[in-house]
Amino acid sequence: MLADNLLEVKNLSVSFKTRRGTVRAVRDLSFTLKRGEVLGIVGESGSGKSVSMNAVMGLIQDQNAQITGEVIFDGVDLLKKSDEELRAIRGKDIAMVFQDPMTALTPVYTIGWHIREQIQLHSDISNDAAYKRAIELLEEVGIPDPDKRVDQYPHEFSGGMRQRAIIAMALSLNPKLLIADEPTTALDVTIQAQILELLERLRKSHNSSIIIITHDMGVISELSSEVLVMYAGRMVERSSKSSLFSNPRHPYTKGLMNSVPRVDRDRTSRLETIAGQPASILNLPSGCAFRNRCPLAHAACEEIPPFKSDVSDHGAACFLVEAGAVR
Repeated sequence: MLADNLLEVKNLSVSFKTRRGTVRAVRDLSFTLKRGEVLGIVGESGSGKSVSMNAVMGLIQDQNAQITGEVIFDGVDLLKKSDEELRAIRGKDIAMVFQDPMTALTPVYTIGWHIREQIQLHSDISNDAAYKRAIELLEEVGIPDPDKRVDQYPHEFSGGMRQRAIIAMALSLNPKLLIADEPTTALDVTIQAQILELLERLRKSHNSSIIIITHDMGVISELSSEVLVMYAGRMVERSSKSSLFSNPRHPYTKGLMNSVPRVDRDRTSRLETIAGQPASILNLPSGCAFRNRCPLAHAACEEIPPFKSDVSDHGAACFLVEAGAVR
């Protein structure tokens, strides 16, 4: 019988040695992802969202990188796998939709070639069968005239269509886990809604788990069932979507939510902003990394707050949670 948890990340840390010192990009990240669940990872640029998922995928090849912890996928620790073993898993069992589809596609090859290569790399299938499957996938993700579009090049697709083509590639082998890194960046609101609807529909039809990386709380509210908030390389809050939006417990999470327009707020009121600049992961402040920007910071914040969860599995790394000061 399959275990409920498809992915278990335990104390994952990623650091890079540079001339200016050690960059601690991800610090002691731990979470679980159930089968069929959608986990949203949210935070500002530089918070460690993409780096952590690149580590999960085994895509960090920098010789100055140090990765520790455990990444248990379907009962297997990916961090103990060789590059060859990981290549057999990537694309087939774990697929990734990258932030910029244009850089993920080779401009001198057709869209159909990209999808066929993905399929034939992991399965024994003829060119004709792979070509037909590429057309089916393009139709499945909503590309018009897929039998013609399959022979076109990336520059002949619009931004939204390129993103759909990348999703078609990612789903070509029905992966157990799909990681989408900012899949709606630089897309207009209409196309963004279509991409999110597509991901949800394909999740249901393929029964895949999804991790969506974003800085947009609107995307999180639309697609995710669980939410993980990161700041300066550390998880600062995690809970179900409903619990997070109804009762954010970390001041950073509250700041992110208050910076988004809401229909139940006076239109003439100004949106709130988070004061200051994001903490530098090259030179992190002592104690809580958010304390220099936090309006509720106090003496206890000079120590690193532990991450604590309640009986509902809503957790946060903040001393103010126990005192009930975050409202």
